[in-house]
Amino acid sequence: MTKSKAFVVGGGGETGRAIVEALLQDAHFEVTCSVRSPAAAHSALRTFRQQHGLKIVTANPLNDSVEYLASLLQGFDVVIVAVNAFSLSVQIPLIDASVKAGVKRFVPTNWGTPCPRGGIMDMRDEKEEIHDHIFRHRLGFTIIDVGTWYQVSFPRVPSGRLDYAAFDPSNEIYGDGETPNMLIDERDVGRITAQIIKDPRTLNKRVYCYGQILSQKEVGTIIRQKTGEELDLESVSAADIYDRIATARKAYAAEPQDWMKQVQLCQALYLPSKYLRGDNTPECSEYLGYISAHDLYPDFQYKAFEDFVDELLQGSVKKPYT
Repeated sequence: MTKSKAFVVGGGGETGRAIVEALLQDAHFEVTCSVRSPAAAHSALRTFRQQHGLKIVTANPLNDSVEYLASLLQGFDVVIVAVNAFSLSVQIPLIDASVKAGVKRFVPTNWGTPCPRGGIMDMRDEKEEIHDHIFRHRLGFTIIDVGTWYQVSFPRVPSGRLDYAAFDPSNEIYGDGETPNMLIDERDVGRITAQIIKDPRTLNKRVYCYGQILSQKEVGTIIRQKTGEELDLESVSAADIYDRIATARKAYAAEPQDWMKQVQLCQALYLPSKYLRGDNTPECSEYLGYISAHDLYPDFQYKAFEDFVDELLQGSVKKPYT
């Protein structure tokens, strides 16, 4: 069998590691990952190289020439980018280089919640500008959105026994708490990505996937049932959400070099999209032109949120972004 050659940028990040690991475990792929410098290689990538033969090359898309990047990408079938939300611009030279190198499919950094462009979420608008650059070149693409991770979607319980795995714990309920949201186990993102990018039906398509659809109230009910603890929850109104956005935007404008201000604004802008507008749903995704991974791969087994909570209680969930 001729293997598909995949080039991954951002393989040391949370999403990137899950993708690299899944591709290495799939006999369909031969995987190369780029790092900014040999010293920048994440320990997981070094482990993957030792155990699975991962190839690692050095590239810095913002500093290297398009010609150099194109030389690295020669012969690759797919380029997958999984950089963080504040490094999206690295994709522009990678797209240009992919065109020069004859790459068949470019998978840009999305891996989040679907949302219309046009002033709802700044980060989404920037992602859509990246998509436009792909479209201008008529470069083959697949855009993948996965909703929100289980790992960042559970509240604290009074005993504190889930705190070990909580990245940014919050017991806030936004709006009425009943808006459905697509959720997924972080570990399933790589597995479903491997399915999607080797499928010819997904070329030049947007694809959405999720493990379970739950509202904040439904998440709270599962946590209460599994832990036997009552939750101390705080309601946040729509007006409070928009006030929070205005405050975060003003703070970021005053100190644009402070990346934490950018993070806080990004987090605030997610709230109306996910909890007031209902953008993070299959209905919105399909309205925006996405196709469903559930329809494409009906036998794919996603981890259920209830099973994830069992793992939380066993102490076996890894805290993201450590």
